[in-house]
Amino acid sequence: MLNEVSSGDSHRRRNALTGDWVLVSPGRADRPWSGEDDLSSTETGDEHRQDCPLCPDTLRSNGERNPRYHGPYVFKNDFSALTQSTPPTANDVQQETRDDLPDFLRASPARGECRVICFDHRHNKTLADLTPAELEKLLELQQREYQELASRYPCVTLFENKGEMMGCSQPHPHGQIWAHDHLSSMILREEANQEAYFQTHGSALLADYQAWESSAGERVVFENSAWLVVVPYWAAWPFETLVVTKQAITHLGELTAHHRETLAETLAVVTRCYDALFGCPFPYSMGWHSAPTNKVAPHWRLHAHFFPPLLRSATVKKHMVGYEMLGESQRDLTPESAAARLRPLADHVRQQLSGVR
Repeated sequence: MLNEVSSGDSHRRRNALTGDWVLVSPGRADRPWSGEDDLSSTETGDEHRQDCPLCPDTLRSNGERNPRYHGPYVFKNDFSALTQSTPPTANDVQQETRDDLPDFLRASPARGECRVICFDHRHNKTLADLTPAELEKLLELQQREYQELASRYPCVTLFENKGEMMGCSQPHPHGQIWAHDHLSSMILREEANQEAYFQTHGSALLADYQAWESSAGERVVFENSAWLVVVPYWAAWPFETLVVTKQAITHLGELTAHHRETLAETLAVVTRCYDALFGCPFPYSMGWHSAPTNKVAPHWRLHAHFFPPLLRSATVKKHMVGYEMLGESQRDLTPESAAARLRPLADHVRQQLSGVR
């Protein structure tokens, strides 16, 4: 599987989506650890908290009161990173790139909007606690939000930061939706690499990759009729996973009822599998990558990235510092060994979910 190198030796792997390289150093996994032990919050708390700005019938910081919602709920972010205000004029925007200033001082307008999506009315639940039926309702709402924003913006990203370890400022289960006129740097890189692959091979990169991983099985964590969950060959985070469609779907707006149903099962398995790994609410950052909405993109496949920081236990996390910041990403646990630990957990969770709606 690894050209000219053993999976037990130090080697580098190329991320086909971004073009980045990852240094894999399996020998470092045995080194002694006396660094930071940082527990993510394991507090479950009450189902409703009056002091939580995301709970039903509570006041937010802008003075508005949330409705008495049940299930998922979306509202405009009170602290949006982007606004819908009219962009500055070209002269205003380019004030740092005019002829008398160097080219390395560049700026451009950024117009868009940000929304918060509460996954459920219950304060003490996470995605891993929701049933597949509840996850389907959430996916339906996320799809509607995506479709509405995608009609006006070329780049729409849905994401979640789970746990204090990932900088989540509100424990209420929620994610965010950011939509804007520009293509984000990561989407631009994935767009360029997927389009280049398509021009060379005449097929979508992630379609070929999904078929290869499903056939090989070595890094597969879970799959059903419509989705594959895999620890990607190029994973940088210890238990990173990639969720990719098995159909020719390029963005969230194209999901059918079958896709949502099977995706609900997939998300239930992934999130519960993570929680079971170290017996704790597993922190992560995750998000969906859809094709840019302003172009036909047969080279794209809809996919989601899960980036969890935990390395050895519920208290030991991977720090992207030093060489990772100055050189390139580096991991101690091979993707194959990470998948081997996650796969039996996923099988167990799937059995538990059988017949549960």
